[in-house]
Amino acid sequence: MTDLPDALGPLLREARARLGTTVDDPALDARLIVEHFSGTTRTQAIADPERRLGAGIVAEIDAALRRRAGGEPVHRILGYREFYGLRLSLSPETLEPRPDTETLVEAILPFVKAVAAREGRCRILDLGTGTGAIALALLSVVPTANATGVDLSAGALATAASNAGKLGLADRFTALQSDWFEKVFGRYHVIAANPPYITTEDIGNLQDEVRNFDPRLALDGGADGLNPYRTIAAEAARFLETEGRIAVEIGHTQRNEVCEIFAAAGYVSGGAFRDLGGNDRVIVFERIKP
Repeated sequence: MTDLPDALGPLLREARARLGTTVDDPALDARLIVEHFSGTTRTQAIADPERRLGAGIVAEIDAALRRRAGGEPVHRILGYREFYGLRLSLSPETLEPRPDTETLVEAILPFVKAVAAREGRCRILDLGTGTGAIALALLSVVPTANATGVDLSAGALATAASNAGKLGLADRFTALQSDWFEKVFGRYHVIAANPPYITTEDIGNLQDEVRNFDPRLALDGGADGLNPYRTIAAEAARFLETEGRIAVEIGHTQRNEVCEIFAAAGYVSGGAFRDLGGNDRVIVFERIKP
């Protein structure tokens, strides 16, 4: 049994009140949960607040509110997150894609378009693909691009492949289980990655919603948070087309260190990009010409 009312308007108000002291934006989270499980819209809630919802729907909303009040992120409860205009399903094995990562898509997109226009195609390698967010966002804009999404997690790859299918991009997206470049073959115009970059020591200091629900494999970048960048910088050249580009997301304090790692491996920065909060977020690298 639940104490939630079954009329849409009152239910929304009660949902907001229930989340009021436990989450940052109770009005938004309550609306997202109620709309998702009831199949209603904000307009319907305003125009028809007395609309009755079935007991089963109210029970689902009640359970979802309890999960949210217990600290589970709202998009984990909904099972999807919007990214670059795409609805991407989530799974326990995937990082929840966040708006900051859209900075990477915007940073490399002009190059992807230019290659596709010049050569009739653009091959993209997305390392640590997770939900497939970066690769699928680029494919959704550039119809002659193809992408291989690499992940160590079979569960993440299944989610990425499913997302590609739902978005009508399955014929241009390949899921590959690999420990970074271990099983990668061929050459790519673009290598993109949002790698784990949190130091092992700092994992315990992350927000509960991140620490408890995002997979550790997608967060832990080693003792100094830079191990994945060392791997990418050391091994990427064998898989990068001449005049190709590498685009990586970074932690907001890591710009100098990441640039030094890539410079030592023969790369020069082709641009650094900040996220909407004004923090350093993405660096694009290109090989130094011999």
